[in-house]
Amino acid sequence: MGAESVAPREDLASTPSTPPEARRGRPPRTAATSTRVPTATPGAAQLASIRAPLLAWYDRNKRDLPWRRTKDPYAIWLSEVMLQQTQVSTVIPYWERFLKRFPTALALASAPLDDVLAGWKGLGYYTRARNLHRAAQDIVSRFGGTLPSTAEQLLSLPGFGRYTAGAVASIAFGEEAPLVDGNVARVLSRLFEVEGLPGDREREATLWELAGLLVKGERPGDFNQSLMEHGATTCRPENPLCLLCPVREGCVAFKKGRVAELPPAKVRAAPKKLTLALAVWAHADTLLFARRADSGLFGGLWELPAAEVDEDATVEETTLRLTAALGTGVKLESLLGTVKRQLTHRDLTLRLYRVSGPKRPTHSAAFQELRWCTPAEAATLGMSTAMQRALDTVVGTQAEGR
Repeated sequence: MGAESVAPREDLASTPSTPPEARRGRPPRTAATSTRVPTATPGAAQLASIRAPLLAWYDRNKRDLPWRRTKDPYAIWLSEVMLQQTQVSTVIPYWERFLKRFPTALALASAPLDDVLAGWKGLGYYTRARNLHRAAQDIVSRFGGTLPSTAEQLLSLPGFGRYTAGAVASIAFGEEAPLVDGNVARVLSRLFEVEGLPGDREREATLWELAGLLVKGERPGDFNQSLMEHGATTCRPENPLCLLCPVREGCVAFKKGRVAELPPAKVRAAPKKLTLALAVWAHADTLLFARRADSGLFGGLWELPAAEVDEDATVEETTLRLTAALGTGVKLESLLGTVKRQLTHRDLTLRLYRVSGPKRPTHSAAFQELRWCTPAEAATLGMSTAMQRALDTVVGTQAEGR
């Protein structure tokens, strides 16, 4: 994430509105106040009372994750990028396959972008893969193929925000560099009763200041991981395991019965509906594919050429949109099927239209590149899961002779 503040690394749910403190033996909940109270700077004794127990707890309880068994900065960096917006259980097989395919920064930098995107297929948020590739090329050209060892230097690379730089610098190189992700933000909000909604500038500044104070000391990388691990497994958004918490005696939210209130749940906007018409243009054994512009939804990825249409678009309107996108006359012959996908911020509907035209297109101003290839050849291209599902539907209809 190029503009990171708090980067979620787990699938975080909203905090419950009614806390079950009484059923879990927690202190009674006091009346909430709307007055914002500045967080006091913790002293050395308070910081030590948090650092030591969390490190000891981490040593006993940390999950056995494959990137924790390596000292390779490149492998650690790769895990941190994949863990942004993606759950640990999903990342593990992707990390292992990607690392086998691109074992070093040099191997990644030397690979075509299509190969990198194909290796990322299914993980989503493809900007991460493009930035990973660009950063690897920078690492080779500017740092001789070796990741720089400080957060300050790492921040100069594409895709490195404060979180990623702090994670790699502390875990891979032992720098006392802070980090704040969704789990850490929740832990610190409860420990120190930090008020404010996620994204609030004052809140974010406070969290980073606290993280910077806590990371100073022995084993900064392990301590940062202990904060994240604690948030992922114990200080959870819902049903936190306060009675198993190694630092509950120093937790202000626990003492005041405010664990369920902090941090307050971020109000998420309802997903927007997006409908795309996909052109299924066949020639011999090939289909027409297009690479999108680098920016925007599915940026830089390959697809069956698509154009946005209204949810209730007529055949005539759809024809005009696809004609404009491909830069040549298009005739809609039939609707082959519809694919629906739920993205983070969008309800996506893909309508698959068999099309033809008097002239097969080879380039278009709406796309970076057009290419005619077989479905098997398309499997090697970087394509989103949604578009892959659409292609699978097309192949299925062709097999059925429809």
